Amino acid sequence: MSDKQLILVVDDDPDLVEAVCMKLESEDYRVAKAYDGVQAWEKIKEEKPKLVILDVMMPNKNGYQVCDEIKQSPEYKDITVILLTAVGEAVTTTRYMHRDGITTLADDFIPKPIDLDKLMEIVKGYAG
Repeated sequence: MSDKQLILVVDDDPDLVEAVCMKLESEDYRVAKAYDGVQAWEKIKEEKPKLVILDVMMPNKNGYQVCDEIKQSPEYKDITVILLTAVGEAVTTTRYMHRDGITTLADDFIPKPIDLDKLMEIVKGYAG
């Protein structure tokens, strides 16, 4: 059993979820998977991950909605949220305005297509 924290990977692209999970597991992290915002919230309540890698554009509930629910919940607000976004280059920082006028409380972001090595640097910074 790894002493690394649990990381939840959420994206509606199963291939991306598998690639990210394989990379995390190769670094000895424990992983959980969800494929939309509703599944993500169920997994968060079941398993309370240390960190959530969360796609923005998803069916049923988008990443901004899930992030806001996490950060506004007294029980889950300490979970680190890293947003995956195809418009990441337009986001200069988190906790501020997105290009579309959306405010996010995410802790960090990484643009798509994902650089897995860069993602691992970010994850290690938050989850050890």
